Amino acid sequence: MQQLNSAQVRELRAQAHGLNPVVSISENGLTDAVLKEIDVCLKAHELIKIRVYGDSREDRLAYYERICQELAAAPVQHIGKLLVVYRENPESSAPKNTAKPRPAAPRRTKRSFQG
Repeated sequence: MQQLNSAQVRELRAQAHGLNPVVSISENGLTDAVLKEIDVCLKAHELIKIRVYGDSREDRLAYYERICQELAAAPVQHIGKLLVVYRENPESSAPKNTAKPRPAAPRRTKRSFQG
């Protein structure tokens, strides 16, 4: 399981805020097929949200721990029925944080109508 410091966790939580869950765990629980799908999503996205359907908090915590242990991922956040998990992809070709800020749009001025 990866370990993150508090600054990394804070940054990842902020990034995950706008994400939608990409994997759902239903009443069948955390099956091998679900684990494989989570692994595929982590390879593609590095940071994912997982929705757990079920009311048992203990089950959600067990799923969270098992996902992080078996997939070598880092736990980022567990809030309600959502789990946020991160695993860096060493094969990722896109360097992080290389987006350039967009230039500011020119300000529009009010035109006065003379009639």
